[in-house]
Amino acid sequence: MTEKNCRCALELTHGIIGGKWKLKILCHIINGDNRFSTLKRVIPNITEKVLYTNLRELEQNGIIYKQTIQENKKISVFYYLKEEYADLEKIIYLLRNFTKKYARLNNIEIDKENLY
Repeated sequence: MTEKNCRCALELTHGIIGGKWKLKILCHIINGDNRFSTLKRVIPNITEKVLYTNLRELEQNGIIYKQTIQENKKISVFYYLKEEYADLEKIIYLLRNFTKKYARLNNIEIDKENLY
């Protein structure tokens, strides 16, 4: 995770959910794309190793938890946002809206196909 002492709350935030993939992964998990195989399919350009590493870090940081279900010989892995961090959904929504506004005001085009 991160060190036990941080100089700044935003520094800690970046350590927990920062980076190229974590917010996108969290957004998909919150919106129901919570199977490993689904995440791998719906997040373009992420490798299986990078996805696994980011999920493991989010789990180690206590933000998400993993549920493994075995039916017959098939194993399904699901990820869920921990209930105590449900407010991340609102934060991610606000960040997305801020980014869309910023992009519009600065003539930056965002892929319309990408909901996140």
